[in-house]
Amino acid sequence: MPPLLITAEHAPPASMKVGDEVIGRESEKIREMLARTGYSYKIDVLPWKRAYTMAQRDPYTCVYSTSRTPEREKQFKWVGPTDEAEWILMGRAGRKYQLQTLEDARSLRIGTYNGDARDEFLRARGFDVDPAQNDASNPKKLLLDRIDLWAVGVRNNDISALAQFAAPGQLVPVLTFHRVKVYLACNPSVPDAMVERMNSALDSMRKDGSFTRLEKKYEQWQATK
Repeated sequence: MPPLLITAEHAPPASMKVGDEVIGRESEKIREMLARTGYSYKIDVLPWKRAYTMAQRDPYTCVYSTSRTPEREKQFKWVGPTDEAEWILMGRAGRKYQLQTLEDARSLRIGTYNGDARDEFLRARGFDVDPAQNDASNPKKLLLDRIDLWAVGVRNNDISALAQFAAPGQLVPVLTFHRVKVYLACNPSVPDAMVERMNSALDSMRKDGSFTRLEKKYEQWQATK
């Protein structure tokens, strides 16, 4: 059996590459889970579109942290959830937005990025999306008034992770419009027995406190960056 190829995007503190090492809160959950199964694997951080496409196309390839949506349900075999996220529309500080529901944003240009679940979600519902090649472009576009809002995923409504993209106070949350769970999404070629064993390993990690330990570790890491 070939080793699993595990891919992720650069999304601190969930997944990132430091030198040749892939680290991060979700990365360590995935590594611990795979250590418990005994499966051999390779792991790498790639641009999201490439990582996601590889998992769709290539045997024995999986990608995290992947939002599990109805549109994607039958494309993958799912291991998880490993975490949850809120989808938030971010706006410019100082601009008045009158948004009570997502429908109120229908006349506005919303920045997304290619291959992302928020882009798929909004596009399927007929919103005016303006996809970028990478998410780091969107706060710049927002501050330059090239888009009206930026659709971003955050954990526990913690927008502090967005500080890497803009100066404090420049961007503000306008509306939480959806909540999702994220998973390791595997190519359908991965045998059901492997998926079941990986899910069992994650269950044991939840029960023995490993999930909580890793999450606390990266809360501290984030605070010291």
